[in-house]
Amino acid sequence: MFEVNVPQGVRPGQAFALIANGQRVMVTCPANARPGQKIRFQLPIKLSSDEIQSIKLNYQKDGWMRCLSTDLSFHWVRSDCDNDVEASSRDALWAFERIAFVRELRSLAPSGTSKPAHSLQLVPAKDAALSTVVPAINNGTSLAQELSRYAAMPFQHKEAWFRQQIAKLQVPWEDGHIKINVRRENLLEDSMEATESITQADMRKIFRFEFISEPGVDAGGVAREWFQLVSDTLFNPDFALWSYSSINQMCMQINPSSGIANDEHLRYFHFTGRLLGKALFDRQIVAGHLVRPLYKHILGWPVTVADLEQLDADTYTNLCKLKDLDDVEVCCLDFTVTEDHWGTARTVELKPDGASCTVTNTNVDEYIQLQMRYRLLDRVREQVKALLVGFYDVVPEALLSVFDFQELELLLCGLPEIDIQDWRRNTE
Repeated sequence: MFEVNVPQGVRPGQAFALIANGQRVMVTCPANARPGQKIRFQLPIKLSSDEIQSIKLNYQKDGWMRCLSTDLSFHWVRSDCDNDVEASSRDALWAFERIAFVRELRSLAPSGTSKPAHSLQLVPAKDAALSTVVPAINNGTSLAQELSRYAAMPFQHKEAWFRQQIAKLQVPWEDGHIKINVRRENLLEDSMEATESITQADMRKIFRFEFISEPGVDAGGVAREWFQLVSDTLFNPDFALWSYSSINQMCMQINPSSGIANDEHLRYFHFTGRLLGKALFDRQIVAGHLVRPLYKHILGWPVTVADLEQLDADTYTNLCKLKDLDDVEVCCLDFTVTEDHWGTARTVELKPDGASCTVTNTNVDEYIQLQMRYRLLDRVREQVKALLVGFYDVVPEALLSVFDFQELELLLCGLPEIDIQDWRRNTE
């Protein structure tokens, strides 16, 4: 049990970070407490000082790190919050570089329903929370201590622990398994229909695949071919669900106009989430690399203004240039964005009556935050929501918290094989 004075500026019900016994924790100010008043709280777990330092270093990416709250959930705090100094008013104006949001996915209906509804929004990173409870493991007790410990370990140890947890979730063969039959000439449609017909409870059963009219026993090779071929087709930009990253044609981002090209696009994005989740669950590799913001959304990591570059490099560059202007009004900007939907220009207001609101030095920070919200989530909200729900149909979100976004990409896509001789032969 610890005792602490409520810091100045903290309101009742607001969470604040502190160091207790060398461990960073989040504490919520009680409803009846005021700044300067003493409150008591209990330290949730016990770790050695070396483990604590490792966790801080491991989570310290983009200026943010996770810490454990007294309610045994993870919260995000700025890693440099202890070193904050009084900034000039001009520096404070451009604090957008330190702004981060975390997607919040909430179920709006009981999990027992056939198709529970969900809501998805971006919340400030400091307000985001992640439960450390996996209902199907350890009788629903918190995995906080294990998650904290393994998050600090080398990648190989993380993966080994993750596989142990997956083994607890996998349904034994004798308790039921799934057989998926597909036609090679109609591979994507057959695969989507088959996978979408499976209940969430059955997604953790062992899958066996068969290409119709091709006799053979799936001892692993057919499954590998299925994951490779389906993901290769699914992430092909010609199918119009995905498009290339603005800075890297190795990575794919969601096509905001996917609904125009495909009436069933949300079913395909839900299928994509299940495909990626099942590949991770079954130790398979998929063909498509995603842009960094999508990996962050899957993990519930903070997205920052720098993540915009992978989605729209021009917009990111122009937003950064605003910092060098003495008066942003010379740009004649308003609170709108213009989108190209298959050759048709469409204007979207970033806030009510945004077309008549000029961007000034006073409201430029709000403008950048609204640009971040729109481009990082709002314009592809339904697609991202479908993908996340499909992914978590297979892999519990809490188990992913030991990985960072680069490690998740490595697990899903593996290491690339580069033929240096082929590269030399075809390079001028």
